[in-house]
Amino acid sequence: MRKEKTLTRIALAFVLSMVAAVQPPGRATSGDETAIRDVVQKYLDAREHADPQAVGALLTEDADQLTSAGEWRRGRAEIVRGTLASTQQTGGTRKITIETIRFPAPGVALADGRYELTDAQGATRRMWSAFVLVRRGAGWRIASIRNMLPAAR
Repeated sequence: MRKEKTLTRIALAFVLSMVAAVQPPGRATSGDETAIRDVVQKYLDAREHADPQAVGALLTEDADQLTSAGEWRRGRAEIVRGTLASTQQTGGTRKITIETIRFPAPGVALADGRYELTDAQGATRRMWSAFVLVRRGAGWRIASIRNMLPAAR
């Protein structure tokens, strides 16, 4: 009887581990998607208001950014400095419309969206932006930003 219970437990553990292995890696809720979209919008708002504390609060300490001009910004402080300088230099308004969010692993999200920068004269520069976000405590933080200018056709 004892041997049967042990074998049953082993079989049950095996079945449960196999079920867990075929589950999608990063189960997320619609609340996670909403929170991620909110973080991206807060990032844009913080840039627009030139608020270094607000920008920094949305980033992980070791975050990095690759701009559409090919500039690498490594670390929270460098991203905050570069982001606010870029916003001041280029002016205009920025809009990022997140189109897809994937969860490749628990607590990790990849958000891709269209990035539009409209200058003071009304000309719009259309790009793509990709954000890697990580769950920190109860919220999400930006770990990486990639801005891409599509190649001319």
